Amino acid sequence: MTIDIQNYQAEAESWNAEEIIRWGLSQFHPSVAIASSFGAEDVVLIDLAARIQPKFRVFTLDTDFLFPETYALIDQIERQYDVQIERARSRYTPGEQAAALGDGLWTREPDKCCNLRKVEPLTQKLAGLSAWITGIRRDQAPTRANARKLEDDKKFGLVKLNPLADWTWDQVWDYIRAHNVPYNPLHDRNYPSIGCTYCTRQVQAGEDMRAGRWSGFQKTECGLHAKG
Repeated sequence: MTIDIQNYQAEAESWNAEEIIRWGLSQFHPSVAIASSFGAEDVVLIDLAARIQPKFRVFTLDTDFLFPETYALIDQIERQYDVQIERARSRYTPGEQAAALGDGLWTREPDKCCNLRKVEPLTQKLAGLSAWITGIRRDQAPTRANARKLEDDKKFGLVKLNPLADWTWDQVWDYIRAHNVPYNPLHDRNYPSIGCTYCTRQVQAGEDMRAGRWSGFQKTECGLHAKG
């Protein structure tokens, strides 16, 4: 089934997050999945999906460099929501990457490291899907300010749903607290955006919410949500 996204885009801007997810699951299941890095937005998406239907797909990009707290949360989410998290990994193990490109690639060429450990695995994963659901919000970064709730993702060649595009950070946390959703404890330690251990630090008072990602580089995105 081919869906002309342009026929729905304008209307979708008036839909709430649950309505976007419900529409995506009804139109594309089982060829639709939630992409989750297990940040605050992503656990909200999982909880919303679980309230709509018992069986849904979630995948994560397991870079092999995630925080222990993130891996523990993945296990907790699997148990609580009875879902098997699909893990997409790089073609290189960390050891193979170091042997081929040198130790600490992220300290020298973070874009190349992100491409190997995140963008390439994502590309392969999305090739088998018709749609993906993400937790990006417009106020996260200038690069996301124009995100629509429903998009034709030309970069990866499928439909992209952003149910939380118009949510604020406070709304995300209001939902987590209201529904007792499990979340990464690093959020309580000034990590609003959580990625790999080597490229994520705490955010200091007055800094942008994504200042802790790739600190020291002119880089705020790993490339997953760049427009094609």
